[in-house]
Amino acid sequence: MSQGGAAAPALRPSRFRLLEPAMLLWVALIAALLVLVAAPLVKMLLISFEMQETGEFTFQNYLTAYGRARYLDALRNSLLLGLLSATISTVIAVPMAWAVSRTDMPGKGFTWAVVLAAFVMPPYLGAIGWILLAGPNSGWINVVWRAVTGATEPLLNIYTFTGMAFVIAMHSFPLVFIFVKSALDLISSEMEDAANILGAGTWVTMRKVTLPLVWPSILGGFILIFLETIALFGTPAIIGIPARINVVTTQLWQFFEDPVRVEVAAAFAIPLLLITIALIAVQKLMLNRKGFVSQTGKGGERREVKLGPWRWVLLGWCVSVALLSVGKPLIVLLQASFAKAWGRGFSLDNLTLRNYRFLLFEHDQAPQAVWNTLWFSAASATMAIILALLVAYIVVRKLMRFAGALGFLAMAPFVIPGIVLAIGFYAAYAGPPMSLYGSALLLILAFTARFLPIAYASSQAAIRAVHPEMEEAARILGSGRLHAIRKITAPLIKSSLLGGWLVVFIVASRELSAAIFLVGPRTRTMSVLLYDLTEQGNFEVVSAFGGILLFITMVIVGIGMKLVGRDFMLRRE
Repeated sequence: MSQGGAAAPALRPSRFRLLEPAMLLWVALIAALLVLVAAPLVKMLLISFEMQETGEFTFQNYLTAYGRARYLDALRNSLLLGLLSATISTVIAVPMAWAVSRTDMPGKGFTWAVVLAAFVMPPYLGAIGWILLAGPNSGWINVVWRAVTGATEPLLNIYTFTGMAFVIAMHSFPLVFIFVKSALDLISSEMEDAANILGAGTWVTMRKVTLPLVWPSILGGFILIFLETIALFGTPAIIGIPARINVVTTQLWQFFEDPVRVEVAAAFAIPLLLITIALIAVQKLMLNRKGFVSQTGKGGERREVKLGPWRWVLLGWCVSVALLSVGKPLIVLLQASFAKAWGRGFSLDNLTLRNYRFLLFEHDQAPQAVWNTLWFSAASATMAIILALLVAYIVVRKLMRFAGALGFLAMAPFVIPGIVLAIGFYAAYAGPPMSLYGSALLLILAFTARFLPIAYASSQAAIRAVHPEMEEAARILGSGRLHAIRKITAPLIKSSLLGGWLVVFIVASRELSAAIFLVGPRTRTMSVLLYDLTEQGNFEVVSAFGGILLFITMVIVGIGMKLVGRDFMLRRE
């Protein structure tokens, strides 16, 4: 009896532990993830099978979405655009990554700066810059070409399928660069040395030994850019619509023109989601079957490859990429932003501050768009980091049996194209009973869900680096779990959390693909207003507004470099 009586009290702490405040927070986290991720996707799937007038079950939406050649051409164009952009990005980035990681090429810091600048600069701003450079009629390259040669035809025409893929690649290649360089940094030089001893030269060794070892990273970067491209709205809209090149994202935008056909848009978006999920699965299957490994372990030595005169060729390649991706577009954008008429060129009598003054003090929407961008991005980043931190803590510490499911929901938006997620939010929350269309709350929730995987990856890596013994010691001394997280864990990982917050803020501040479907008259962001100004054709004002956006972004990047580290945006956790 005494043994049985002693056992009963011992069971109570494990039972009543479920009633502690932490358990209520975990339940709230589940609800939040369901609202942010599961509910929009389920609603989009359901509405794709509903008749708009009656709500009855039907396949008519799918027949409408894929019953016209124009719509099928849009899907085919998106797939081809993704393949071409990913191929160009890979060709650009792999030599750069190899040069920075494995060779004695000079200017490695410059190359890192180029990668960061190309990553930070929004693709739609690059598209506007290249319109000013290579527009068939008044683009600067073609103006100079005609003046020098007397030709009547343009040298370059950015309003083509290849031109559109090129512009996208100029701002996508940093993803491949980061993937490949991170992999190269982990490989020792032993196998390369063995190949050299057996008579292989530098270039043969690179092609036959080094690149196969990082093939998984090359493939991962290629697939990621393909997926980003087929879900991109800004560049295909700015270049593709005037060129009459229809892709999935611009076709989805047309479904939202009056009258709005959200059920057809949902049906048209479902295959985009399925393609994304299928490609992620194919990537994992290919890599698992290939079984790429390096047998050298962590202690292997990395030795710089001596290129001789060829190191200057590689540096020239990096400089060329810098000019095409950042240098030329940025110069022409700055010139246009300070010009009375950008076509008149560089001259003192053409300089003016009127474009900036007009946007900051006279335009009826620009100041509001700047404020909206700042506080929407800050609120989204804060919500994403808090959610990600708590979910990552549950997953890493294995506090629940279904912790893995929470991690899956937190990472699920990674395989959901932003434009698909936006349509899901529109379907779930724009109409009754929530009626959130055009509200700040809807945009903040959509941005939070869109970039939650970035915050989660950063938080998970940070928590893994903190041993649980300190938290356990605090709990032994009477501290609750939430108190231990706030007082011990969070201060130890504050730099990683700040870095994750800044990255989410930056990518949210330039987001267009999701915002374009959800904004209202008073909740326009800078990216949406910039697109609206582009449609009006006033490139001087567009360039000035782009300059304001870039200034805000660079201030945030500078703060991040000062507080977190120079490469906080280019780390791969």
